[in-house]
Amino acid sequence: MYVTPNFRTKRALRLALADGQPVEVFQPNNLFGTIVPTDGTVYLEGPHYPEPHRWYAIGTMQSGRLVKVR
Repeated sequence: MYVTPNFRTKRALRLALADGQPVEVFQPNNLFGTIVPTDGTVYLEGPHYPEPHRWYAIGTMQSGRLVKVR
């Protein structure tokens, strides 16, 4: 899954969450549709395709919002 805005580093994502900036989690369309859990664990990668992924993270969703990144 990816996040918007398109963060170049995991550190930039963490800082945005700490500052309270809105971060949207999305899964690019695939054969099974777009499925993003509203609660639980999500697996993130960035930056977006077609750039090579430089970071990977495990995030926690609560009530449809990304609240934590490891």
